Order: sequence, then structure tokens, then C-alpha cells
Amino acid sequence: MNKYPFGSNNPKSFHAYPRGDFVIESGTIKRTRSRKSSIYPVRMVKSWANRLHYYYKLHPLFVFSISLAFGVTILIVLSLYEQHYKVLNNCMELDDGFGSYYPFTKLKNLVMVAGHSVYTSSSCEKADKEDSWFLESYQKNPGQAATFLAHIKEGIESTALDDEALLLFSGGETLKDAGPRSEAQSYWTVADSKGWFGKEDNVKWRALTEEHARDSFENLLFSVCRFRELSGTYPHNITLEIWQKLRRSTATRATTRAIVRARQRV
Repeated sequence: MNKYPFGSNNPKSFHAYPRGDFVIESGTIKRTRSRKSSIYPVRMVKSWANRLHYYYKLHPLFVFSISLAFGVTILIVLSLYEQHYKVLNNCMELDDGFGSYYPFTKLKNLVMVAGHSVYTSSSCEKADKEDSWFLESYQKNPGQAATFLAHIKEGIESTALDDEALLLFSGGETLKDAGPRSEAQSYWTVADSKGWFGKEDNVKWRALTEEHARDSFENLLFSVCRFRELSGTYPHNITLEIWQKLRRSTATRATTRAIVRARQRV
């Protein structure tokens, strides 16, 4: 007689097949894949911590050196990133601060007069005299000073015809023997002494200088940068007033080509 009665009171449950899906055709058992535990990253971290602890026991100085170097590297990277972020943030704040202080935001066009000599006389009443200008050997010709005056007057008249134009006299301290005087400042002073040729109220308030250029190309390049500095934008149109005797020079032709490219980019 069966010692254990059949039914729910049976103390042991009988499993006919092992756990899994039994495949009748092949007579095998298909094991079900166990799902990855959600705490797998935690186990991985613990595993790495145990390994590090193990290596630390074997080579304490080596592990300490590696850890110290890694920590110092992290600190340096964070420090550089912080400095870069501060500089970038300061530049953005500086740009925003000056954005509303451009004095000539309404001016869109540029009239540039390139200087070709430095005025050295203490009296502006002699602007039409050659001995009032510091002239190179090739410039010592009768009527040279009058040519400078005509050049200045032409720039003023071009500016007077355009209410959106900014007049820039361009030219740096190019002559050592002339002292710390720039060509641009010389032209502006002469123009002011001549009462801006009858257009003072219209032109003087929008006539400034660019005092770094050393040649014709820099006259154009630095004047465009100076315009950007004063108006906040680049000029829509550029009028270049060039000394008549230099119109056929190679430097002037290169400058003219640069103007065309600048207009195309604008």
C-alpha cells in the first residue's frame, strides 16, 4: 500500500521534467534565458572596487601613485575648463556691454582718405606750402602740398554727399624723422584748419582717424576694422579716395581689387 496518500497532502511535489521548455520533436529541454539583474552596474562597481583593493594590498605605492596622478589630472582639467568658461563668459559680457555704445550705428558706408605725408608745421595756415610737410625725395615737387589739400577736400565732399557715410583719414606714424605724428592726424588737423571746406556742420562730427596703416593695403584693411569698431557693423559701401599720382601704381591696383572682394563679401 502506498504510504503517502495521493492528493494535496503529498509532502513532496513531483516534477516530471526539469525546468524549461521541453521540445517534443527533439526530446531536449530549451533553457530560458535569465533576465539581467537591474543591479548589474552596482555589482560591476563592487567588482572593480574589490580588484582595486586587492591590487592596493599587493602594490600600495603603485596604486597610490596612479590614484594621485589621476586625481591631479582631473583637477587640472576642471581648472582649465573653469578658466576657459570664465574668459568666454567675460568676453560675452564685454561684447554685450559695448554693443549698445557704438557711437556711429546709423552710418553704413565708408569714405577712406589714405594719407601720404605728415604735416610738421606748428601753424596750420601754411598747409599749402611744401616746407610744412615732411616730404620724401620723390615728393619734393612744386604743387605737392596743394595735391594733399585737394585730396582731403575730395574726401570731405564725397562724405557730404552721403548722409550715411563715415569719413576716415588713414595713415600711421610712418616717418621716423617726422616724430610721433601720424598721417591721419595730419590730414584731420589740416581739414579742421580749413573749416572742412565749408562743410563743417555736415562732416566734422563723422570724420575720424585710423592711425596704424603703413601702406595702401593696410589703409583699406584697418579702415574697415576701424569702421566696425565705431559702428558695430562692416561698411555696406566703400569709397576710396586715392592720391591722383598713385592711381596707376601696383599697390593701388591691389588695393582696388581688395575693395572689390570686400564689397562682394559684404
